[in-house]
Amino acid sequence: MPNTSALAQAAPFSKAERDAVYKAIYTRRDVRDQFLPDPIPDEVLHKLLDAAHHAPSVGFMQPWNFIVLRAPQDRERMWRAFNTANEEAAGMFSGERQSTYRSLKLEGIRKAPVNICVTCDRSRGGEVVLGRTHNPNMDLYSTVCAIQNLWLAARAEGIGMGWVSIFHDADVRALLDIPDRIEIVGYLCLGYVEQLYERPELEVKGWNRRTPLEELIFDGKWQGDP
Repeated sequence: MPNTSALAQAAPFSKAERDAVYKAIYTRRDVRDQFLPDPIPDEVLHKLLDAAHHAPSVGFMQPWNFIVLRAPQDRERMWRAFNTANEEAAGMFSGERQSTYRSLKLEGIRKAPVNICVTCDRSRGGEVVLGRTHNPNMDLYSTVCAIQNLWLAARAEGIGMGWVSIFHDADVRALLDIPDRIEIVGYLCLGYVEQLYERPELEVKGWNRRTPLEELIFDGKWQGDP
């Protein structure tokens, strides 16, 4: 029998609470450049990290760590590593696609007052982790859930966030002294913003479109490429 004293009532949210949750989901954006220089108060940053820390994790292993960078010189070093990889990435596209890529402003590392590197300690739960016995990547997925929690909490606080993925893993490890056994999952830029795109920036600028949900739902079994 479950310990009923440890259970909370699963009452539905009020309409206003539900609307707020969906508003955060539907208006969340990947912010690349629009950051203001205003600092994020320590108590607000702690709230965001606490929201991340309350994400679900396989076997309750809580594999995440958060390396917070505030100093301009630290962010500048990270930007240089990013810029090297970004130039390589631009060369992977051609023609109009490359022009569009280069037109995207990717200055968040420098402009955002807070950068956070989110890592996953895959050894934290020991060799055998409840729920990870047959899917070894569940700890990585758990860490991504923490990032999503942080992102939605940031949106609710009026803070923009961008996820930077254009790095050489070895460069980030060297700059942040991250051991080889630790997985780098996300590098995030956070700061206040005056405005957000009504739709994703890459959709607004013609890079891609949102796929209709109906094309992505299969009934009962895989039904071919959508």
